[in-house]
Parts: sequence; C-alpha cells; structure tokens
Amino acid sequence: MDRTTVRWNGARQFVAWDAAGHGVVMDAKAEYKGEGSGARPLELFLYAIAGCTGMDVISILEKKRQDVRGFELLVEADQRSEEFPKIYTEIRIHFVLTGFGIKETAVARAIELSEEKYCSVRGMLGPQTNVTTTFEIRESPAPAAQEAS
Repeated sequence: MDRTTVRWNGARQFVAWDAAGHGVVMDAKAEYKGEGSGARPLELFLYAIAGCTGMDVISILEKKRQDVRGFELLVEADQRSEEFPKIYTEIRIHFVLTGFGIKETAVARAIELSEEKYCSVRGMLGPQTNVTTTFEIRESPAPAAQEAS
C-alpha cells in the first residue's frame, strides 16, 4: 500500500511527503490566492506521467541493448476551461533520446508498450483525455565501448 501525507501551510500552499520522506510543495497561482511557491497539483500529474513512461521506456530500451546516453521528455497539456473539473483534455509527450545507433523501431515499440501495457499513470486516464507521443533520436559521436578505450 502506498501512503502520502499532505499538510496545509496556509493560503493555498500544501506540502506532501511519502513514507520515505520524499516531499513536494504545491501551491496555486496568485490569482487563485496562492503564492506560486510550488507546482500546481494538476501539473504534478504531468510530472507523474512523464516519469512513469520514462521509466518504462528506458527499462525496455536497456533490455533491447540500445546505447542510450541521454533521455528527456517534454510534456505539454491543454486544460479544459469551460466546465469543471478542469482536466487535461490533450497531453503531448515528446521523447528525446541521445545515444549511438539507437533503432527507431526499438524506441517506437518501447513507447507503445509503455502506453498500452506498463504505465500505471497513463492507465488511470479516461477516454476524455487524448495522449499523443512523438520522439526524436539524436546521434552521439561514438559508441560507449570506443570511448572507454
């Protein structure tokens, strides 16, 4: 069982921590009586989906013996503005991988497996949220084995 504690610090700021002591500050924008001193709770969802799919993809690519040296995810989302709850209706995730000889087919399959099978955060989204993914591969100058020589 996972467990999180969340404490109100006044105004619209909340601090949360898990059983291991990892913490995060959440706050609202000034126009909603916050100070902007932390991430908005809904933004944390974007952190979570990127972290979840990122862990999946890097794990799958390691198993496929792909020489990944750098990995970044860029996430953008559009929030519904006319009705409550103001959920994300569109989420775009762009994967940027740097390495040597990384195969496009391996990356595409790793992302597909994360989306359809492994990412628990993605699995919690309903049909009202459309998630699209893209990726790019940036080639490194030499394989890791040659650098060690």
